[in-house]
Amino acid sequence: RDLIGVIKDKVSLSKAALLSKPNTLSLHLAVLRSTTHSPSIPPDDKHLAALLSLGDSSRATASALVDSLMDRLHRTTDSSVALKCLLTIHHIIKRGPFILQDQLSIFPASGGRNYLTLSAFRDGATATTWALSTWVRWYARYLETLLSTSRVLGFFLCSISCTVEKEKQDERVSSFMNIDLIRDVDSVVAVIEEICKVPDSLHVEGNKFLDEVMGLVGGDFLSAVEEISLRLGEFKERLSCLSYRESVELMSGLKRLEECKERLMGLFCIKKGSTETLWGLIGELKDRVGMVEAYRESQLVNMGRRERTSESARLEERVLKPGDHSVLFSSARFDSNKFSFVIRESTKITS
Repeated sequence: RDLIGVIKDKVSLSKAALLSKPNTLSLHLAVLRSTTHSPSIPPDDKHLAALLSLGDSSRATASALVDSLMDRLHRTTDSSVALKCLLTIHHIIKRGPFILQDQLSIFPASGGRNYLTLSAFRDGATATTWALSTWVRWYARYLETLLSTSRVLGFFLCSISCTVEKEKQDERVSSFMNIDLIRDVDSVVAVIEEICKVPDSLHVEGNKFLDEVMGLVGGDFLSAVEEISLRLGEFKERLSCLSYRESVELMSGLKRLEECKERLMGLFCIKKGSTETLWGLIGELKDRVGMVEAYRESQLVNMGRRERTSESARLEERVLKPGDHSVLFSSARFDSNKFSFVIRESTKITS
């Protein structure tokens, strides 16, 4: 199988050299060299650097490069090639030039299907490739979630090249509306939830390729922690201003995060102050949101009681009191004389 993979790589390179147009030849070769059939070996850093540098020239070149990479991803039935394509996409998100990231985020330019939908991918050649197929399906879902979250935030969550834009967004968080903050938190929580769905690596232990994947995912997790902590810190100052619906949505996001804690602690041996701060902040916010809601509910109950009491008082004013058997009324016929008649039970009226 390994020998066949080497032969396939050589054939693909020769075919690209013969059939590619002069202006796209270097792009196709860069993609092929970064996504070889060699199992358990991540893309060579030299080839990745060459590919990323090609995407820093023009939008047309960056678009052609992304198109070539996606074509490679969807044509292959080899789990190693598919994983290397996905890992290359992750490196573009992480440290690619802005132009290349931009073209990746809008691909395909004409719209159409989700280009990272690989739910039907299967490589049943061996038990190992079958296990790697599960990783391919999960990794594609994860990267799509990461891209979707980046579109919501307005910058790539874990990108080194988006540092300036990220800092600008962080400075503007205090001016965001509550609904925007909730939307941001919800989208970043979705990334963390997808991380927790990572497949079991029992059948692929010691795979350097998957170790690199999880290294990148671990970096994404820390970036997600920073963004969520920033927004939850802002919510801490706004609890009294949240509507009932906003409080419910915030509480839902906090509970989803708490449900991820145990799984995340098992995946990553990260002992950073930021993660500990996040879990502490989640617990504090849950308690405070609960207290605010309890106070609001008690206020509503008291208001309802006061309304019922005042309604009862008004009703009593309209009902005769016990022992009062008189009815006082005015006769319209005697308006001119301004007479008023009192009819009492003890008075007998005779003709």
